Amino acid sequence: MPTAISASVAPQTGAEPRSPGPVSHPAQGKTTEAGGGNPSGIYSAILSRNFPIIGVKEKTFEQLHKKCLEKKVLYLDPEFPPDETSLFYSQKFPIQFVWKRPPEICENPRFIIGGANRTDICQGDLGDCWFLAAIACLTLNERLLFRVIPHDQSFTENYAGIFHFQFWRYGDWVDVVIDDCLPTYNNQLVFTKSNHRNEFWSALLEKAYAKLHGSYEALKGGNTTEAMEDFTGGVTEFFEIKDAPRDMYKIMRKAIERGSLMGCSIDTIVPVQYETRMACGLVRGHAYSVTGLEEALFKGEKVKLVRLRNPWGQVEWNGSWSDGWKDWSFVDKDERARLQHQVTEDGEFWMSYEDFIFHFTKLEICNLTADALESDKLQTWTVSVNEGRWVRGCSAGGCRNFPDTFWTNPQYRLKLLEEDDDPDDSEVICSFLVALMQKNRRKDRKLGANLFTIGFAIYEVPKEMHGNKQHLQKDFFLYNASKARSKTYINMREVSQRFRLPPSEYVIVPSTYEPHQEGEFILRVFSEKRNLSEEAENTISVDRPVPQPGNTNWESEEQQQFRNIFKQIAGDEMEICADELKNVLNTLVKKDQDLKMQGFTLESCRSMIALMDTDGSGRLNLQEFHHLWKKIKAWQKIFKCYDTNHSGTINSYEMRNAVNDAGFHLNSQLYDIITMRYADKHMNIDFDSFICCFVRLEGMFRAFHAFDKDGDGVIKLNVLEWLQLTMYA
Repeated sequence: MPTAISASVAPQTGAEPRSPGPVSHPAQGKTTEAGGGNPSGIYSAILSRNFPIIGVKEKTFEQLHKKCLEKKVLYLDPEFPPDETSLFYSQKFPIQFVWKRPPEICENPRFIIGGANRTDICQGDLGDCWFLAAIACLTLNERLLFRVIPHDQSFTENYAGIFHFQFWRYGDWVDVVIDDCLPTYNNQLVFTKSNHRNEFWSALLEKAYAKLHGSYEALKGGNTTEAMEDFTGGVTEFFEIKDAPRDMYKIMRKAIERGSLMGCSIDTIVPVQYETRMACGLVRGHAYSVTGLEEALFKGEKVKLVRLRNPWGQVEWNGSWSDGWKDWSFVDKDERARLQHQVTEDGEFWMSYEDFIFHFTKLEICNLTADALESDKLQTWTVSVNEGRWVRGCSAGGCRNFPDTFWTNPQYRLKLLEEDDDPDDSEVICSFLVALMQKNRRKDRKLGANLFTIGFAIYEVPKEMHGNKQHLQKDFFLYNASKARSKTYINMREVSQRFRLPPSEYVIVPSTYEPHQEGEFILRVFSEKRNLSEEAENTISVDRPVPQPGNTNWESEEQQQFRNIFKQIAGDEMEICADELKNVLNTLVKKDQDLKMQGFTLESCRSMIALMDTDGSGRLNLQEFHHLWKKIKAWQKIFKCYDTNHSGTINSYEMRNAVNDAGFHLNSQLYDIITMRYADKHMNIDFDSFICCFVRLEGMFRAFHAFDKDGDGVIKLNVLEWLQLTMYA
């Protein structure tokens, strides 16, 4: 059975504050050295891209920059203004911050001095070490760095108080434009700063990231992998160091060689120990960057070393191989130079790999996707991206512990088409990685949103169902075990895991741990070979019954009864309006002792007339009423099938099958709409709403087919036709 795990690290540490749970799962990030300057030839492909822009409608950075220069004004961002609304949403500071531009803070401000590198990042009074640790990692890869931080920005040439940065956002690269007003106190930057007082790229990058999430406070607490992925579009793998594979050092070494970003952290059980310094100089519950791995000769033996950086820019490890370690004198001079050994309090230090795995508990590696890799020689991924959402009462079914609703979750068919090229593997296997990411939860924190506990399961589709894109039903999951699944359900932004399965067709079911939790997500599948991933149930159609020959006369006693009722209400004209239809139907339906209902509403009856009114009179004649009654009887039978407790309602999750039984085949978006439109606050649908839904479906399908004269599935309406259709339906 799936188990929910909470990643518990307090605010102002390297991990997201979590809901209570049995296990903590923070993860922090580390940093690496990056060169500076503007090397030629590396940016052309990146800078020529047309990125969507966030925050300034219909205007690019270039257009805004040019306009400010022409008017000789400094840019002021209207969507992230220099006031308290951009700072905090849940607290008010007793001191007053003053927003200043860099030329007001110091003389000779510079965007980048001597290249952007990890020593330019010093944490301020905001608990975003996870973000800063990721920046430090980013500085190790120039190509990635200058995608995130466009290089042609300056306080000297064409300065207009406007800057921009680029982030990966749920499948797309977006451009975030900001002004350069920064919060200060006593003329000092309050948040991230450089060790050079007149260097501002890291502070401005932090501001752009805060704007992306709505405020500076939204950055308090998080996992380094979150920012790593936003810088690269990559996908992260987590390692519990105590359970790490034997070749962990080799894995880390390869990751460094591939340009991957790495972070690590030390878990703590006692909450008061978050971000507290240990005797060895390391800090619990805090994000570190892994910036290098080397092997050094020491007294004739090779020693594996790991280089780490504390984003505070100070507070370092004080054990073996630390800056002030007394045995550095036994290390060869050339070896010390190669390791760049310096006794400086800059937050960066070496430690042995043995000490690393003894003290640290979590390691995160952010693997880069093909468009982020520097060399074509490095491994590239085939990536499939699907966006989806969980909707309460319809497609938010929870995990496999809830079999009545699990099957209603979004489903994605995965076709593994080619096996790996591994001569040492006797099995025919496909390697792939699944990454499930929940969207916008950090940005929506001010609205009370917390991270959901999420995970996924993978099932093999029977061969007889290959190519059939229909949503798998409840019975399938009751009688078939999953072939693979995420190790646990956990409240992190993304859950990812690598798998090896034979070539076949599979279905991936992403879900929250509990049902009824609404949210958006992105599901990515990375494979070494070709794969095809798409949402199930993407065809929309309606079954048209074949007319049956036979006697159309009224045959049953029941039919004779309501014929008499119809005649009594309709009078000599033998036509009824909506009010009269309501009386007829409620009289007939109340005769059914097995159906509990309050009666049809006037609005429902108006919709029914719109469906059956073939001559446009706004009334129904006997023949039209006859057709309507036949449909209602058929739909009533379906309703009774699902109303097993005779409550007069059916659960909204059951509506999917009821709609399908009635011959309407929809996709997940339409099922979501039906739930939002017809279910009550308890996610139940009564008989009146049930019939109303089917009447609307029947009417809209009929109208569409009437307009679709050439049968190509596309119709064109003018505004009059559109209003006539929608207003009367």
